[in-house]
Amino acid sequence: MKKIDTTASINGIKLPLCIMNASGVLCTTEQELSNLLNSFSGGIVTKSCTYKPRKGNVIPRYFEWNIGSINSMGLPNLGINFYLSFLEKKKINKPIFLSISGLSKEENYFLVKKANESSKITAIELNLSCPNIVEKEKMLGYDFYQISNFIENIFKFNKKPLGIKLPPYFREEHIKNMALVLNQFPIFFVTCINSLPNGLFIDPMKESVVIRPKKGFGGIGGSIIKPFALANIHKFYTYLRKDISIIGCGGISSGKDIFEHILCGASAVQIGTQFMKEGISVFERLKKELIFILEKKNYSSINSFKGKLKNF
Repeated sequence: MKKIDTTASINGIKLPLCIMNASGVLCTTEQELSNLLNSFSGGIVTKSCTYKPRKGNVIPRYFEWNIGSINSMGLPNLGINFYLSFLEKKKINKPIFLSISGLSKEENYFLVKKANESSKITAIELNLSCPNIVEKEKMLGYDFYQISNFIENIFKFNKKPLGIKLPPYFREEHIKNMALVLNQFPIFFVTCINSLPNGLFIDPMKESVVIRPKKGFGGIGGSIIKPFALANIHKFYTYLRKDISIIGCGGISSGKDIFEHILCGASAVQIGTQFMKEGISVFERLKKELIFILEKKNYSSINSFKGKLKNF
């Protein structure tokens, strides 16, 4: 039986497996990051970090049900210095994506500069789509004019491979506009999508919301958001420069889901809610399921079908 190639390339960054964790899930503490280093995952994405450590929002701030999850975490993280010093001490055997999410443009500039000082960081994932910060913050991922100016300033000093984690877009013109902005810069990748903002899940027995922050409103993840993730991936694959890779994220719980993300144009995928539910063994299971599908379809690698979604 021929060997199935499940490795991936993110604009030249080689991943031993096309599956990794999504930022935000079980990647905050020393123990969680050590678990990921020793896991089957093809790369590690750190928790989105800020300059100073943050406790995040009050609990309960995460809830899951059979087809989804809702969270309003509020960016709990140990601060950029913790992540840089943790990586400095470790033997690294796979690409490291440092996720950063400053609370202002100035803080993001500072964080990118700090990240550039570390040889252990393969790439930066700049999170411009966190839906769970205090209400007065405006999500930069929806402000096309400001984002262009912001990215231009970053590339005045950034030398690391840099990608952008994007919010979900619900109109084709918005995806086209964002792609036009990103195509102007030496962006390595985009990650599509972050959780769907402003969701609400209700416990009918208690007649109550299920999370405490923001009066129960939060970001929606899990299987329920997969159609939105696939739509964003496929449209960005159409409009982005071909050298900008897409990392698919949203609604993956099986090898079939990964196959669909790659068929729409993703070069690799990230696992969030399902990783939270299942723990570190999820990567090995998903790899086996993906290989099973590729064997059945007689594909030798993910590049055999990437972006080849058919229309009627």
